Formats: sequence, C-alpha cells, structure tokens
Amino acid sequence: MKYLKQSFRWYGPSDPVSLGEIKQAGATDIVTALHHIPNGEIWTEEEIQKRIDEVEAHGLIWSVVESLPITEEMKTRSGDYQTHIANYKTSLSNLGKLGIKIVTYNFMPILDWTRTDLDYELPEGYTTLRFDRNEIVLFDVFILKRKDAEKDYSPKILEKASSTFQSMNTEAIQLLVNNIIKGLPGAEEGYTVQQFRDKLKTYSGIDHAKLKENIYTFLKEIVPVAEQFDIKMAIHPDDPPFDIFGLPRIMSTKKDMDDLVKNVPSSSNGFCFCTGSFGVRPDNDLIEMAKAHSSRVYFLHFRSTQRDEEGNFFEANHLEGDANIPEVMKVFVVENQKRKESIPYRPDHGYRMLDDLSKAARPGYSCLGRMKGLAELRGLEKGLISGGLFS
Repeated sequence: MKYLKQSFRWYGPSDPVSLGEIKQAGATDIVTALHHIPNGEIWTEEEIQKRIDEVEAHGLIWSVVESLPITEEMKTRSGDYQTHIANYKTSLSNLGKLGIKIVTYNFMPILDWTRTDLDYELPEGYTTLRFDRNEIVLFDVFILKRKDAEKDYSPKILEKASSTFQSMNTEAIQLLVNNIIKGLPGAEEGYTVQQFRDKLKTYSGIDHAKLKENIYTFLKEIVPVAEQFDIKMAIHPDDPPFDIFGLPRIMSTKKDMDDLVKNVPSSSNGFCFCTGSFGVRPDNDLIEMAKAHSSRVYFLHFRSTQRDEEGNFFEANHLEGDANIPEVMKVFVVENQKRKESIPYRPDHGYRMLDDLSKAARPGYSCLGRMKGLAELRGLEKGLISGGLFS
C-alpha cells in the first residue's frame, strides 16, 4: 500500500524554519523554489543543483517546485513577455534534466494569495491568517481609490467600510496596506499603493475570457517542453477564489478546472489541489472537484478555512473548518494507488503557537503549526488505510 509523499515548504537558506527542523517534523520531501532569482530570469542548472544538494544533505528530497513564477508580462502578454516565456522554457528544461518533475505555478493577476490580518488571535491563544471582506472594500475604495470601485459594492457594504475607515489611525491603515500588497510568502513581489495602482492599469481590457485565453496560449507554448521531460505542471487555485480589486480570477471553480483541461488536454497540464483555496467558496463541492480531476492532480495542499455569512474567513485547524479534509484525502489515497509515483502533499498554512509565538516567522509558515498539521494529516492517512478503506 502506497502512502502519499509527506512534504514541507521551505523558502531557502533565509527561511527561519531549517531543513533540520523539517526533517524532525517527519517530512520526507521538500517543496521549494529559487526565490533569489528575479522573476522572468533563467533558473540555471548550477543554481538548481545547488538547491538539490542543500536539501539532500539533510536526507530530504526536492520533489516539487513551488513556484516557478509567471511574470505579469506573461499573464497580460505585453512588454518583454516573449523573452520571459523563452526563459521559462529553459528553466523547465533545466529542472527536467536534473530530475525535478512537478512544477507549481499560479495565474493570479498582480497579487498572489491575499489576507488582511496576519496575526488574528483565536481564543486558544493561537494566531492565524484572516481575510476580512470589509477591510478589502475599504482598502479598495478609500485607500487605493480605484476608479469606479464603488460600483462593485452595495451601499450597505460601502457604508460599513466608510465607518471602519474613519475609525482607523495612520498606523492601522499602514498595517492593512502592508498586509494586502507588500507581498506574502511565495508572492515574489510587493508594491506601494501607487505601484499597485499603476499595475492595475496593465490589466485594462483584460476580463475573464481574455485572461483564460492568455493562460491557454501560455500553456500551449510551454507544454511541449514539459512533455519532453515528463514534467507535470500544477496550477494553484486562486486565493481567495473570487475577483478582488476589479481583477479577474480564472482558477476558482470546477468549471475553471474543466475549461483548463478542455483547452489544453496534455497530461502535463494539471492541478495543485488546494482545499483551503477552493474551500472558501460555499458553492465549491470539494469532493466532486477532487473526483472529477483526481487523475490530473499532481500536488496537494491540505488546509481548511472557517468562513462566515459575510464572506470573511480565517485559517482553521487542518482537520476542522469548512473543508471536509477526510473525504478529500480518501479520494487521493485511492488515486495514489494507481500511480507509479506517490502524490506529494504538504500541510499548508499553520498557526503561530507555543514557542513560535515569540520567534520570527513567515506569515502562515511557522514551524510548529505546520508540524501539528503534518502530524494530523499523517495520522488521518494512516487511519484511512489501516481502517478498511481498501477492504
């Protein structure tokens, strides 16, 4: 009986969580990237091999790239995008030559994953990540001052956002700005308010249909290289899975997944299935989505969020919240038995807890919170397999 690959994300030598600590947590595989190389430039064989050697020196395996960034020029097909695509192909081939076969990426415009509070305290004393829709609205309308932003919201929501904004001091406003646009782990880039305004202009005229057309074109350009080296491209869903700041998001629902496969049917085109991202939408049936595309899921993020009726959510314990993690894992434990190579997964986003509360940590990527999540997920998988799932 094959088990899923137990992985942990590591941000490289500057990560406060060391490879030694990750090894102690029970992980066997590492998920990482060459974050020191600017977006759009080539990942050379030398730099890739250096990272492989660093990981293997601790008895671990670099099995998943997360992420090989797609530049904004590539998403909008503007500026120097052709050079960036050529460099992307070279980076892919270099990864393939050195045996790394799973590459995660996303196609979210400008911002990667977005939260408004990076230290939201829960009753137990943990701190976690939170998304507050009211704070997103007040940032959009009263701080960013995006043109015609008011048209995207109801009078009731605008009134609440205005009241909240008027109660905020300069320090609170700056903290919110930093949380939203300064760049969270893995996002690669951060912006000032004016830089963000300027970036928004580059998406003028790009709606959902156009952005989907752009991703299909991009994939058709790079998939031949992926196929040559048996690399599986795994797109991460939008986080959160709906439009923000007038920007279209195109990997948020089962239909988005269906469309991607229909337009780029190569087996090298697949998914990073993130239960936390997809699970924010109450209209997403995670079990249905997992079953429909299980054969094309090449990487798994297990986490759960707890949402409320206003559309706010926070990161919950890995086996709690709104995502039915046990049932989703069942789908992939079964799928895993069909594979030659096991599917890697990682505990995504962890609480700051215990000693980590007094240590430097990347938001969502503290050591002990993710270690707790990994332990719970390992136990869940063991229980499913030994408890008669295949009897």
